[in-house]
Amino acid sequence: LPQVATNPLAAADEQGDTPPRDVTRTLARYVVNAKYEDLPASVRREAARTLLNWAGCAIGGSRHETVDIAVAALAPFSGPGQASVLGRKEKLDVLHASLMNGISSHIFDYDDTHLRTIIHPAGPVASAILAYAEYKPVSGRDFLNALVLGVETECRIGNSVWPNHYDVGWHITGTTGVFGAATAIGKLMGLNQQQMVWALGLAAVQPVGLREMFGSMTKSFHPGRAAQNGFTAALLASKNYTSSD
Repeated sequence: LPQVATNPLAAADEQGDTPPRDVTRTLARYVVNAKYEDLPASVRREAARTLLNWAGCAIGGSRHETVDIAVAALAPFSGPGQASVLGRKEKLDVLHASLMNGISSHIFDYDDTHLRTIIHPAGPVASAILAYAEYKPVSGRDFLNALVLGVETECRIGNSVWPNHYDVGWHITGTTGVFGAATAIGKLMGLNQQQMVWALGLAAVQPVGLREMFGSMTKSFHPGRAAQNGFTAALLASKNYTSSD
């Protein structure tokens, strides 16, 4: 996947003299400026495969009792039906649709995996941008570009905290997935660099996911909530809701 950091920044990181805010700004600048045309053909192909795999997993899990319960519990509190829950008749507001699709896509654990970190990257990202695209249509090129950027972001953050983060009990798909969803939605919304920084900051205060929950319905809640939280972060940032840089 595309490189985020320049060599000088990477070198500075190794010396420990790059302020965290500069790392965030570098990432935000990269995301804001990244174009579909910059994606190698191999990356576009893998992104399409990832999307197809995610959709199959989401539809496959859509009639599981986990989703039945979640929809029954939360649909009465959803806003207008703006986006679909794949494989089901219900339409919910974009934030709840993101949550439900993220839940259903992770029920059977066949969703794509970044092997080094064990992150399931598509769930939080695709669940968010599919809901957004149904509410406000975007081109296929923009959709795929946002998907790649979201996956790139969450996997890079995952690389930086693996394995300690996972070893102490965090479910890394949820905790890094929120960054992927915020990045991807922010890209589709056309956030500027400062707004993207704020979106990443807002994502950082919304981690979700504990390994303690493995074996329960809550494991699949993690990528769903990461999608919903990342979407929320981008929405707030788009209106200039500030965070630390």
